[in-house]
Amino acid sequence: MLRIHFTAADFARVRFAPRPAPLQELNVALSAMCRRDAAPLFGRWRQRTLRALPTAAQPFGDLVPGLRAPSFLDQFGDDLTEGLESVRATSPNVVRSELERVYAGAPTPAPRWVHDLHRGDPDAWQLFRRAQAAAFDAVLRPVWPLIQDLHHAEFTRYALTVAEHGLATALTSLVPGTQLRDGCWEFALPAPHHESEPRGRSLDLRGRGVVLVPTFHRTGPPLLADLPGRPLFLTYPAGPGLPLPPSSAGGTDEALAAVLGRTRRDMLLLLATEHTTGTLARRLCVSNATVSTHAAALRGAGLITTERAGRAVLHRRTPLGTLLVERGRADRPPPS
Repeated sequence: MLRIHFTAADFARVRFAPRPAPLQELNVALSAMCRRDAAPLFGRWRQRTLRALPTAAQPFGDLVPGLRAPSFLDQFGDDLTEGLESVRATSPNVVRSELERVYAGAPTPAPRWVHDLHRGDPDAWQLFRRAQAAAFDAVLRPVWPLIQDLHHAEFTRYALTVAEHGLATALTSLVPGTQLRDGCWEFALPAPHHESEPRGRSLDLRGRGVVLVPTFHRTGPPLLADLPGRPLFLTYPAGPGLPLPPSSAGGTDEALAAVLGRTRRDMLLLLATEHTTGTLARRLCVSNATVSTHAAALRGAGLITTERAGRAVLHRRTPLGTLLVERGRADRPPPS
């Protein structure tokens, strides 16, 4: 169980990141690429991404020899260049201690360039900056317009929830299964896969507040960046876990099928208009129970809503679900 304790000042300082953070999204994407437990969802994407990574990006992986990443990689600014500069501006003492921490007990020794980075060598820093930029270009730049659109949709959804239902509902809706009571946000969490995933502990914000950062390359529990003198940055999964490329040989519908599975893809397409469980089952030629199972998954990803109307159960596509379907059909080139 994770417990985050708020004061009145903390509630007043809950903020939603206005734009996506390129380096944080990159960190999450590369972490997802290394996770073998999520193969059914990430398998194709992982293979495609590994093929796309250039040699220049390889040093990035040297800084994460296991599941532990150095904290100076956590950068939440919305400008890539400024984020790269912020990494370079990290205190030398922090860089040294974090490199020692992630390599303590690592199965392989640190390569020579990491030793150079440990002592602050400018050439090592330049090598790492090129690696970060190359990784971003290969992994995120082709889909960055989509990530921006998804972030905007999530920002809008959060703002509307706060306006209509209040902050408590907005916070607990971000991470299913959590609750907020007596100033404490409680998370029932599975065993962590990554060091930055929250474990059984309590955090007292003491007026620092929270910054909420959605990510579109992740499923599972949120990630916490809890650094002294800064707000708590909480990165949570929003959507199905993977953004779609802006174009693909099989078209948007095939890209959706690759990520969601064909039945869920077909459900999402049908839910351009409201349907009951029974009508979806007839249109898809599956049982009501199968529809309910897939609807639960789509609902958990924020792509549809479900409500009961008398004896009927009605399903509707959310703005995020519509954006996911329609975004790939827009003829929009990647950023230069």
